[in-house]
Amino acid sequence: MVKKLGSITICFFFLALAGCSTSHEVEVKPVEIKPIHITIDVNVKVDRALDDFFGDIDAAEDQLEKKEGE
Repeated sequence: MVKKLGSITICFFFLALAGCSTSHEVEVKPVEIKPIHITIDVNVKVDRALDDFFGDIDAAEDQLEKKEGE
């Protein structure tokens, strides 16, 4: 029984030694910075501003067309 326990202990010891050998490698890759292209469409804002600016003229024109149609 003692021989069995001793041989099991020795086996676990050698397995533990075999399992403890580890190696780690870390690669540091160069950081690549690329330019960012941004396209902003401003036509919608200009179109809305023009609608607001000429809105009074369009409303007056609509009223004239209604009066001429009567």
